[in-house]
Amino acid sequence: MKRREFIMLVGGTAAAWPLVSRAQQPTIPVIGFLSSLSREGAVQLEAAFQQGLSEAGYVYGQNVAIEYRWALGQYDRLPAIAAEFVQRRVNILVTVGGEPAALAAKAATSTIPIVFLVGSDPVKLGLVASYNRPNGNATGVNILTETMEPKRIGILRELLPQMSKIGVLINPNFPPAELQSREISQAARSLDMQTELFRASSEREIESAFRSIAQQNLPALIVATDPFFVARRSDLIALAARQRLPTLYGFRDLAVDGGLMSYGIDLGQVYRELGVYAARILKGAQPAELPVMQPTKFEFVLNLKTAKALGLAIPDKLLALADEVIE
Repeated sequence: MKRREFIMLVGGTAAAWPLVSRAQQPTIPVIGFLSSLSREGAVQLEAAFQQGLSEAGYVYGQNVAIEYRWALGQYDRLPAIAAEFVQRRVNILVTVGGEPAALAAKAATSTIPIVFLVGSDPVKLGLVASYNRPNGNATGVNILTETMEPKRIGILRELLPQMSKIGVLINPNFPPAELQSREISQAARSLDMQTELFRASSEREIESAFRSIAQQNLPALIVATDPFFVARRSDLIALAARQRLPTLYGFRDLAVDGGLMSYGIDLGQVYRELGVYAARILKGAQPAELPVMQPTKFEFVLNLKTAKALGLAIPDKLLALADEVIE
């Protein structure tokens, strides 16, 4: 059960967003929803986004339309999908699944409002001018995935205190991959541990990586936070179970679906906040004056059923740290 609430930092003032003249104005506003992920397992997240809209009076299918597009972790598809939405003249572009979707939308339009979800600094990415005043057509949420690696390493160390080396699964095609690997390596070194990096950007490479991990007899694995891996959660969880490999993920859904542990934000709450921001823009707020939100609370989810299947005894201290325990 959950013992903490997720809090979003929001602020700023709303001002009028100038309407774009069109030859044919749709009867209801249209939101283009661009995701790097697959629709599999995203039903609850869609519902959370729609809940955020409905709290401001926009009900999906009644007074707002949403067109969903899924890239299935294939980042090279995102620019064409973003261009399609721009050609369709949607009222808002909502991008989820990390930096590639947000960057594709930003490259496609400088006028259509964008509400993004990213895991690294949107200022460094060029999406906004600053957190408090984005000063452009984009705003959204930075879920700070790049800053959570030390905590993840620490959690695995609590589980396996004698561990001196850990495997890290990373997708080299994901833009923040280099930063992710650097953060994980630095966090491991601070605990006198080494990391072994395994790169995978396809299903075949994921299977190959797990074979290599087994051959090296590594005691545990961290899966880097990446939409490509989230879209392939079933394969990752099955491979980890088959090899009896303790694995830690970045999102709660993977622990709920059978992964051992996760540490990160509550994605459902974040998607709801995206819906709230989209509704504010539909009502006239300018993205330029809506501050980029950041989470201040994170969740550690522990699946005891999976731990039992792996033959792991969970230390009392780790149990006490868990925000949610799945039994």
